[in-house]
Amino acid sequence: MNSQIIECVPNFSEGCDSNIINAILESIQSVDKVKLLHVDPGQATNRTVVTFAGPPEEVCEAAFRAACKAAELIDMRKHKGAHPRMGATDVLPLIPIANITLEETAELARKLGKRLAEEGHIPVYAYEASALKPERKNLAVCRKGEYEALEKRFSDPNERPDFWSGDYTESVARTGATAVGARNFLIAVNYNLNTTSTRRANAIAFDVREKGRPAREGNSLTGKLLKDEKGNTINIPGTLKGTKAIGWFIDEYGIAQVSMNITDIKETPLHIAFEEVCRKADERGIRVTGAEIVGMVPKQVMIDAGKYFLTKQERSLGIPEKEIIRIAAQTMGLNELSEWKAEERIIEYLLEDKESKKKLTGLTIKEFVEETASESPAPGGGSVSAVMGAMGASLAAMVANLSAHKRGWDHQWEYFSDVATKGQHLMNRLLSLVDEDTEAFNRVMDCFQMPKGTPEEKALYRSALEAATLFAAEIPLKTMETAFDVLPLLKAMKEKGNPNSASDVEVGFAAIRSAVEGAYRNVIINVSSLENKDTAEALINKAKEILNETERIVTEMTR
Repeated sequence: MNSQIIECVPNFSEGCDSNIINAILESIQSVDKVKLLHVDPGQATNRTVVTFAGPPEEVCEAAFRAACKAAELIDMRKHKGAHPRMGATDVLPLIPIANITLEETAELARKLGKRLAEEGHIPVYAYEASALKPERKNLAVCRKGEYEALEKRFSDPNERPDFWSGDYTESVARTGATAVGARNFLIAVNYNLNTTSTRRANAIAFDVREKGRPAREGNSLTGKLLKDEKGNTINIPGTLKGTKAIGWFIDEYGIAQVSMNITDIKETPLHIAFEEVCRKADERGIRVTGAEIVGMVPKQVMIDAGKYFLTKQERSLGIPEKEIIRIAAQTMGLNELSEWKAEERIIEYLLEDKESKKKLTGLTIKEFVEETASESPAPGGGSVSAVMGAMGASLAAMVANLSAHKRGWDHQWEYFSDVATKGQHLMNRLLSLVDEDTEAFNRVMDCFQMPKGTPEEKALYRSALEAATLFAAEIPLKTMETAFDVLPLLKAMKEKGNPNSASDVEVGFAAIRSAVEGAYRNVIINVSSLENKDTAEALINKAKEILNETERIVTEMTR
């Protein structure tokens, strides 16, 4: 649930030869868990932009293989194209998407750059957040003079690549150099206006973009441009940091748009940019009728937007994430010009592989029940106990959401929203334990298939079996602990929630009691096979403590 995800958007200096492009793509796709998201070849630029994502280690491996394949197939001595470039792989940026910081991503970029130089024999400049020299944060500084200037730059100690110890060789002449870096995710978004005026769209763009607009005498539109002592035009800053924007007219739809790049989504989140463009448009008698996100976005961007709009409405935030995303898309009018499908536009959803869809939690209720009833020993009581716990948590969240929206209770919406959000979190954790419990059982079964012919093999088998058995006991204990954490929420809803939902709370208590008791049986049966009796005793004592306290609370609350 908290997997780290990064994106990589390399630019390769080949946009015409499909055989070369396909070979590079195959090298990326050869790495397990990496998903190819987009390929954009350009003949005029003779350049292909590729987007792929996945876990950090796998993405870095795919980036390494792709850069090496490009170095093998592309001869920069023969390259011509309209876009600035200095290598077969011109730029190789890594971008944090989920559960990883820009600083951590920058360190990954430095390691990748070092590996490319040492193992791939490709000179590397470190840029953006991974830059080793302040001035090299700017890509233009790293690519100064492009490919044609590389040989001269190698002879200047101040201009040499960050990762490269050799001279300018025939090999370097062929591959050129690569800029490897880390940067924040960039969102390209267009705001649809109920006007055909490009001039007014530009005026709104200048109002909001960080650069702003040129200052003029008397603040008039026609006054003389104001310049500083060096002769540079003075700008009046816009209201949104980390943004670039212009206005244009779209013939296809017959409307003007404000087209924006958000280069720092932490400084200016998507929903804040949307609200500000709406505000500035309104000041000019214009309405924003919708928005158009170009490409894909991280899931958190849409969740943050949905929660922002729900908070403005004083509505509960404790609803499923896909409903939060739907609210965000609806509020910003993402479906105005064409259908916006979350499953096709959110990076994390695109990364869901076929195996993840085969998990128990990906089954319908009917499929799960039938799978449990089959001849297979898994899923069994442990997974069913986790499902019962998730049901109890979902009932706590449901009652909180109904209470948040009850007429006359508007002043309490934040309290109930907090309870519902906690319920959603515990529900999701218990759902993950459904699959973890079956995985724990499968680990034990796998141990029985290990060879046991020699003393060494027997020792390895016993060690693996002990570890797998311990894991199989710890998972249902986690189910007990997580289900127990639902009880305060149910208690709060019994005492303060919507009285019309009293029976739902009662069922919630019953579900949690069943979850804890069922998981307890699984702890006991698995602990009995542990060789380490001290560990076994500690697990049993903890499980008994939770079981007894659950029984006490449920009995007290349902008498």
